[in-house]
Amino acid sequence: MIEFTINGRKVSLDVAPDTPLLWVIRDEIGLTGTKFGCGVGMCGACTVHVGGHPTRGCITPVQDVAGAEIVTIEGLDPNGDHPVQVAWRELQVPQCGYCQSGQIMTAAAMLRDIPNPTDEDIDAVMTGNLCRCMTYNRIRAAVRQAAAAMRGAVTNG
Repeated sequence: MIEFTINGRKVSLDVAPDTPLLWVIRDEIGLTGTKFGCGVGMCGACTVHVGGHPTRGCITPVQDVAGAEIVTIEGLDPNGDHPVQVAWRELQVPQCGYCQSGQIMTAAAMLRDIPNPTDEDIDAVMTGNLCRCMTYNRIRAAVRQAAAAMRGAVTNG
């Protein structure tokens, strides 16, 4: 049995220890917002937070997250109102949308660590998340908008 917490809920699963976390999240737990892209950790579609750090679920064996706190796109904000999610909607970032949960999870972690990122910061952090629709300019704009919203919330709240 492997135990961890996902989106605030403790789970205990009887799965092979080398099963990729992505498949445990999707097939065993039933959370399908995290996507399979490349299977080798290069595209970022499968990005989730493990202990607050963006992590590629497709190459992370579930045994490596035993006891950890995991957050998926479904748990980032139960109502979809995290500032990054709001900016993504307001700026209509997605086209096909397939990569977007990974993009959002990477951006949310970055903004926790770098609250006022430059375009160079955004490009450096987000470069590991591929978008076949090439919405990179909108992604960068949404990250900037979310950063401003988050700073405003801290300043005003």
